[in-house]
Parts: sequence; C-alpha cells; structure tokens
Amino acid sequence: MKVFTLLILLSILSGCTASQNETTKTELTVSAAVSLKEAMEEVVLLFEETNNIDIQLNLASSGTLSKQIEQGAPVDVFLSANNEEFDKLVKNKKVRENSVVHLLKNKLVVISSSSSEIDSLAESMKSETFAIGLPETVPAGLYAKEALINLGKWESIEGNIIYAKDVRQVLSYVETGNVQAGIVYKTDAFITDKVNEIFTFDDFLHSPIIYPVGVTESTKEINAALEFSDFLQTEEALGVFKKHGFDMMNEE
Repeated sequence: MKVFTLLILLSILSGCTASQNETTKTELTVSAAVSLKEAMEEVVLLFEETNNIDIQLNLASSGTLSKQIEQGAPVDVFLSANNEEFDKLVKNKKVRENSVVHLLKNKLVVISSSSSEIDSLAESMKSETFAIGLPETVPAGLYAKEALINLGKWESIEGNIIYAKDVRQVLSYVETGNVQAGIVYKTDAFITDKVNEIFTFDDFLHSPIIYPVGVTESTKEINAALEFSDFLQTEEALGVFKKHGFDMMNEE
C-alpha cells in the first residue's frame, strides 16, 4: 500500500512539473512586413523546434505596423520593409538602437496576369487599371511611385492607379485579373505562377529596399527577443530567406 501511495504521489508531482514547464513557455509577438509572410512562417517553425519560445506573427504593411508600435502595441521584434520609417522608430525610442540589423534586400518589379498579353513596361503603362500599394503606408507603393516619377511615367499612369492596402493585395488584384498590371516586390512574384514578371526597376530609381530588424523598447522578454533576432541572422534562417527570393545585404 505504501509503495502504491508513493507511486501516486510521484505521478502527481511529475504532472505538476510538466504543467509548470508548459506554463513557463515564453511568448513573443513579432511584427513583420507582409512581403515576408512565407519566409517568416518557415523561419518561425525552425526556431520553435529548438527553443522554448512561441512566436505570434503579426503581418501587415510596414506603415501599419510602425503606427501600431508608435501607439504602444505589445510587440517584441519588428521586421520592416521601410528603412526610413524604421529609423524614425529608433529615434523616437520605440526600437532599441543597439539591436538594429539590416537583414535583407529586395527588388521592385512590374507584373501582369499570366493570361494577359501585356509583356513590357511600355504596354503596362497603357493599362486602364494599374495597382500599387498606398504610398503613405505601403513601402512597395512608395518605391513604386518614386520609380515611376524618376522614369517620367507617373503623370501618364496616375489616373489609372488602383491603390492597395499592402503589396499582397496588389498581387491578388493582378492574379485575379481585377487589374491589368501592378508593381510588387520580386519575392511576391516569386510565390505564384498566376503572374508574369515583365520589368525589373534599377535600384537607383527608388529608395533602397532594405529590411531592418530590431527589438522594441517596450518588450518584457528582452532575452527571448534578442535570441530570435540573432536566429534571423544565422545561415539557417538566411538560407530560408534566400530560397524565397530575398537578397542578402552582402550581395551586390
């Protein structure tokens, strides 16, 4: 009887220990530009396999995410597609300056539906409907406007532009044929066979497309946040980003 009672006691204690271990699992909220969606989902799974940390991904346009952080949203790590807006967060003490790393680069491209006959920049500029992200909140939209202005094309196409809430909405508009052409990142065109990539803008036509990452000043999980940020810079994580079409900062 004593042995049986002891076994029950040990079983209860073991259950309590397991329960405590589960409840002590750290949770992080990571806000990331929506153009990083597929790559980030894969990177998060890799990280969670070997760390007692749960990552909650918050995906949206970089402008929207920046505003959320400015307004005090509980975010631990931020990956943006707008380096200029990101710098403002650093200056406003919303992101820790000593945690900032320029992680990735991207290219800007014009796309048309795979069922469309539009196959050049010149043809796309004749489109009755042309989509870009809203320049005020969507970095890809801002870069698109800069590039079109520098090419002398903005005034001729401006009246036909359909503005989207983020770069993935632009992609969806073109995929479904709701618009005839649009501008997205190279990595967005990379994920679908429903669009044709018909033109790549030279880098000098727009602001640099750089993805910085940093830990927020407000995080209550600084060690876990830094651990995840460090993981993003490992060969394993960078290999995932490269597989999804992103360029590394040290690549020309």
